[in-house]
Amino acid sequence: MGRYTNIQTIQTSNNKSIKRTTKYPEIPLSFDDIYVYTTIGDRFDILAQTYYNNASLWWVISIANPQLPQNSYYPPVGTQLRIPTNIGQITSLYNNLNDN
Repeated sequence: MGRYTNIQTIQTSNNKSIKRTTKYPEIPLSFDDIYVYTTIGDRFDILAQTYYNNASLWWVISIANPQLPQNSYYPPVGTQLRIPTNIGQITSLYNNLNDN
């Protein structure tokens, strides 16, 4: 599942197809969340592949750590990251927010 899979495409007045704005759910804290410190070479997509077996869920880790810049795949080295474990609930919330 890519993060744009269920995002509606709309037509502009000049007949251009664009994706509707993507909405992200708030990701609540959980006692089951995993916390790791980043090292050289860590990327959100690689961490998502490691913990979720799905690199396209990199946005979950990124959104769960709003203190980090949201414009890079690379979290700063030595940063503590929260990795949510309730991935089914998070993707369900995401799909509900972005359904037609």
